[in-house]
Amino acid sequence: MKIIVCIKQVPDTTAVRIDPKTGTLIREGVPSIINPEDKNALEEALVLKDKYGASITVISMGPLQAKDALREALAMGADDAVLVTDRAFAGADTLATSKALAGVINKLGDFDIIFAGRQAIDGDTAQVGPEIAEHLQIPQVTYVQEVKVEGDELHINRALEDGYEIIKVKSPVLLTAIKELNAPRYMHAQYIFDSADKEIKIMTADDIDVDKSELGLSGSPTKVKKSMTKEAKGQGEVINMPVQEAVSYLLKKMKEKHYI
Repeated sequence: MKIIVCIKQVPDTTAVRIDPKTGTLIREGVPSIINPEDKNALEEALVLKDKYGASITVISMGPLQAKDALREALAMGADDAVLVTDRAFAGADTLATSKALAGVINKLGDFDIIFAGRQAIDGDTAQVGPEIAEHLQIPQVTYVQEVKVEGDELHINRALEDGYEIIKVKSPVLLTAIKELNAPRYMHAQYIFDSADKEIKIMTADDIDVDKSELGLSGSPTKVKKSMTKEAKGQGEVINMPVQEAVSYLLKKMKEKHYI
């Protein structure tokens, strides 16, 4: 069984700040982590490896510092890592990102399962995984909260808002993980030492069969106009009076603020 896991290095959102003048994220000095649901995706790949002897290749698209995330994935038990990096990828939206990752996966050759997190905490679009599947023309199952191997099929428990559904699917397939799928393991001491000397393969825009006009900013039909932080609410007011008076007072306040 050959498994590919797509991970993203994201800012630790508890430390993210917005430049009030430019409206852009201040990334300097902000610690980076593996996107949480991508860790769930990696953990499920490792579970299958433990049970069935799968080989796992982890890929990430980003700047050179994303090697840190790939090193962590190797230290958790992944076998190989690929960093997809090139100035040609700069400014990519979900469509351009998914085309680049699909191009890399095509270059890696045959696979049985692609795992990805449902969405990244710095974007919350939940689009890249499904778009990769569309580019590769393979089936996809999203919101995966359980995976079982039954013969030559995968039985997937997919979370819904009001319940769940069981989907039977054959490989190759792409699965997007949610946090309910598992609890990611810690890095293993032996793998930490092994990963220190393991090569992380670098792939650029020249290494994939995707037209450069479809990559990066030029291949992105969507653009982020502005980012901003949520304004802090003012101190609330406690109304301590009879109900009828309280209602009249509340209506007066709402009219003053033009809510009604």
